[in-house]
Amino acid sequence: MSVRRWSHGVSAFTLAAAILGLGIAAPASASAPTRHAVRYVWRNVAVGGGGFAPAIVFSPAERGLAYLRTDMGGAYRWSASRHEWIPLEDGIAQSSYFGIESIAADPVDPEVVYLAAGMYPNQPAAIFRSHDRGNTWQIFPTPFRMGGNMPGRGVGERLAIDPNDRSILYFGTRYDGLQRSLDGGRTWSRMDSFAWRGTGWRDSPRMQTGISFVVIDPQGGRPSGPSRRIYVGLTLPGAQHLFYSEDAGRTWNAVPGQPAPDLLPVQAGLDAHGTLYVTYSNGTGPNGITEGAVYRFDTQTGRWTNITPGADGLRVSGGYMGLAVDAGRPGTLLVASVDRWHPGDVLWRSTDGGRTWRNLRARSRRDVSATPFLLWGHAQADFGWWITGVAIDPFDPEHAAYSTGATVYATHDLLSRAPGRALLWKPWVRGVEQTAVLTLVSPPKGPHLLSGFGDLSGFVHERLRRSPTEQFTHPVFANTDTIDDAALSPNIVVRGGTRAPRSAPGAPTLAYSLDYGRSWRPLRPPAPASAIVVSADGRSFIAMSRLPEVTRDRGRTWRPAIGLPAGAHPLADRVLAQTFYALDFERAQLFVSSDGGATFHTRATRGLPADLEADQPHSPERQWPLIATPGRRGDLWLVSHQGLFHSANGGRTFARVSSRVRVSALGFGMAAPAHRYPTLYALGRVARMYAVWRSEDRGRTWRRINDARHVYGQRFRCIAGDPRVFGRVYVGTDGRGILYGEPAVH
Repeated sequence: MSVRRWSHGVSAFTLAAAILGLGIAAPASASAPTRHAVRYVWRNVAVGGGGFAPAIVFSPAERGLAYLRTDMGGAYRWSASRHEWIPLEDGIAQSSYFGIESIAADPVDPEVVYLAAGMYPNQPAAIFRSHDRGNTWQIFPTPFRMGGNMPGRGVGERLAIDPNDRSILYFGTRYDGLQRSLDGGRTWSRMDSFAWRGTGWRDSPRMQTGISFVVIDPQGGRPSGPSRRIYVGLTLPGAQHLFYSEDAGRTWNAVPGQPAPDLLPVQAGLDAHGTLYVTYSNGTGPNGITEGAVYRFDTQTGRWTNITPGADGLRVSGGYMGLAVDAGRPGTLLVASVDRWHPGDVLWRSTDGGRTWRNLRARSRRDVSATPFLLWGHAQADFGWWITGVAIDPFDPEHAAYSTGATVYATHDLLSRAPGRALLWKPWVRGVEQTAVLTLVSPPKGPHLLSGFGDLSGFVHERLRRSPTEQFTHPVFANTDTIDDAALSPNIVVRGGTRAPRSAPGAPTLAYSLDYGRSWRPLRPPAPASAIVVSADGRSFIAMSRLPEVTRDRGRTWRPAIGLPAGAHPLADRVLAQTFYALDFERAQLFVSSDGGATFHTRATRGLPADLEADQPHSPERQWPLIATPGRRGDLWLVSHQGLFHSANGGRTFARVSSRVRVSALGFGMAAPAHRYPTLYALGRVARMYAVWRSEDRGRTWRRINDARHVYGQRFRCIAGDPRVFGRVYVGTDGRGILYGEPAVH
C-alpha cells in the first residue's frame, strides 16, 4: 500500500499526490492564466468551537498533551505552552480526511499519534501517522471506508495501539470487520477470526456503525510481545454485542453473561484493576436514542453489574454514551447521558465503581464569557447536548472535559467537595473553529464583517480575533443562509434562514436590522421565505417567497412583485436606489425593476448564455450567481458553469471574461492602489486545484493567494473582500470556520 507524506510546509510530493488522487493540489503551472502568487497570512476569525467534536483524547505519555477529533473540521492538538488548540490538517487537500473517525495517542512516546480519517463511506479514507505530534503526517490510504461525519460518530475509540507492542494497531470498522496492522498503520488486514467480517460499504446499510470500540488490556502481555486480552464492541442486531480474545486475536468469543441484548455497546473503558465499564444505548446516535444503561464487568470473576445512574429523578427518556475512567483511581469514572432533551443531558461521577453517583449538572455553572454565543440569547448557557466525548486528564484528576454539539467544556476542580461550591466549567476551545459558514458580507461602514452560519445563526464581528458578543438573535435562526446590506445605507441589513430547533411553529425566518446587524426585528411576509434582499437605499425589502413579495414599510404591508416568474431571486443594484435585477434561468432572460421592486420587465440582452438552467441554485446555501458590483451602477457579474460573464450597462450586454480559472463564487474588495475598480476575489478551480484567487484587473488575470500550507481540505463555501482594507479577504469554509487572509508584510 502506498504511503504519502504531508507537512505544514510545502511538500515535495504535492504534484505526485495530486496525480495519484490524494487531492493535494499542485501550484498553478506556468501555463495557467495567473500571475505569480501573492504571499498571504491566514488566520481564523474567532468564534470558538461551534460544532460537534465527538471525542477528547488525552495523551497517556505526557502531561498537558491532548487531541480533539471533529466530525467535519479535522483534528486538533492542545498546546499547553500556547494555551490553544492547533489545527493539524490545514495543508490537507482531501476533503474527506476532515471527518475524523478515531484518534490514538501512543501510550509511551508522546511524539507519536494516529488518526483514522474518512468522512463518508463513498469517499477516500486513510490512517494518518505522525512522529512529531501531528506537525507532519504519513498518510496510508485504506481499502476500508469510514464515516467520520455519519451517524454513530460519537462511539469509540475504534482505533487502538497495543501498549505492549506499539507496532500493532487495531481498527474496528463500520463495514469491513476488525482490521489489524502489524507495521504501525502502514498496511492492514481483516481478522477473519472475529465474529463479524463485514460486507463492504457498498452492500451494507449506509447508517451502519459496525464496531464501536476496541479496548486492549495491557495486563497479561509482555514488552515487545502482543497483548493477549482484547475487547471489541459490536453494534449490529443480535444477542451478542461484546467479544473478547485471550490470545492476541487468534480466536474470539462472546463475553459470557453479557446484559441488555436489546441495547448496543457504544463506549467502554478499562481501569487499572481490570474492571471494564460499558455504556449502552438503543442506537448509536448522536440523535434518536431513547433508552440506555451502564454496566460494570469484573474481568476476573466474569460478573456483570448494572450501575446505571439516574436514580435522582432525572432518569427520563434518553441513553448513555460518554464515558471516562480515571487512570490513577480505579473505580472513579464519569458517565454522560445522551439525547435526554428534557430536562437535559447529565454528567455523573462515581468514585466507587458505580455503586453511587453524583450529578455534576446539578452542581455546575458555566462561564462562557470567552465564547458568548453559547448563551443563545438567554441568561445562562446550556449544559450541553450530544455529550459523547468525556475525558479525565491522566496526569491531573482535577482536570476533566466533555464535548457537546456546540463546544467542549473543561473544569480544573473536579475533586472539589466544598459545600455549596458550584463546579465551574469553561469552554475549552481556543483555536478550534469547527463550523459551516454559509454567507459573508463586509460592509463599507460599521463592523468589518457579518456572517451567516449553519446551526449558529450568525454574527457581527466587531473584532476579528475575539469571539463576537453580537450573535444574530431575536430571532435566532438555525441557519442564516442570506445576508444583504443596503449599499447606500449599510446600517440597514436583512437576513433569511431556517427556524432554530425547538422554536415555535411559524417562527420568523426573515429579519432586518437598522444598526449594522447588532439588533434585529422579525419580518413575516404572507408566504414562507428563507431569503431576502434590500434595495441600495434600504427602503425596499423583497422576500423570496414562491412569488416574491415587496415591502416598503418594514414589513407592515406586503405586495407581490409584479412581472416576476415563480421562484425568481431579485438582486439590488449597488448604486441605483430603485433598481433590481432578476434572472429567469429556464428561459435565460433578465428582468429589471426601476420602481423599487414593485414591477419587473424583461430586458433585451446580448451575450447572456443561452442555457442557464444548470446555474440555478437549488439550495439556499449556495451563492446566487448574479452579483452586483459595489460602487458601480449597472455593473453585474454572472458566475456560470459556462464561465464568468460581466456587464457594465445594467445587463444589456454581457461579455465572457477569458480565464482558465473556473470561478464558483465571487466577492469584491477595496480597489488596488492606482486602480478604481474593486478588487475581485474568487473561489475557483484550475485543473484539480480549488483555491482562493485575487484579480486587480476585472478578472483578466488572477493570482492564487492561498498556498500549500493553507488548503483546508478545499472545503471553501463563500467569499467576501473587505471594502476598507486592500488585500483583505474573508473565506467561509465547511468545517474550519471563517478564515481571513491579508498580504504578508515584508
